[in-house]
Amino acid sequence: MPINDPKALFLLLLSNVRHGAVQGKKIYQEISQLAQDPDVKESLEARALISEQAVAKLDRCFEIIGQKPVQVTGRLQEIFMEDFRKELNEIQSPVARRLYVLAKANHLTHLRIGEYVALTAAADISGHFGVGVLLESCLADKLAFVERNRRLLRSIVEAKVQERIAA
Repeated sequence: MPINDPKALFLLLLSNVRHGAVQGKKIYQEISQLAQDPDVKESLEARALISEQAVAKLDRCFEIIGQKPVQVTGRLQEIFMEDFRKELNEIQSPVARRLYVLAKANHLTHLRIGEYVALTAAADISGHFGVGVLLESCLADKLAFVERNRRLLRSIVEAKVQERIAA
């Protein structure tokens, strides 16, 4: 699809984010199945549910702007998951596996945060303030997930330190 103006670029970026949200739900579900820690698993399952809600919000964005999503490649998620599976299989330590799963979930989430920040600004520039509100609510969900992961990471590390102190 040739990009001839900012509107076409906005449509492409919005389509990429929607595709990422659809794939994100699948990715978080798969990662949660691979997670052995119940807290990590629960967190990732909740993230998958929120990704589903994000798709509905993004669909509403397309309705507001009177467009349909354009076709995107989505290779980023495929490569991410290929690498994730390979690297996770090489990690033997349960604590290291938990940390790795959370680190990769944060990695993917931060990528999406950057997309939502840019899209929110683009929505405001284009005069689609309702779209901006929906995008910012998706962004807020991503930021909340990162914060929850940070707390979970910290609790895993603190528990490991307490084990060392007790030993």
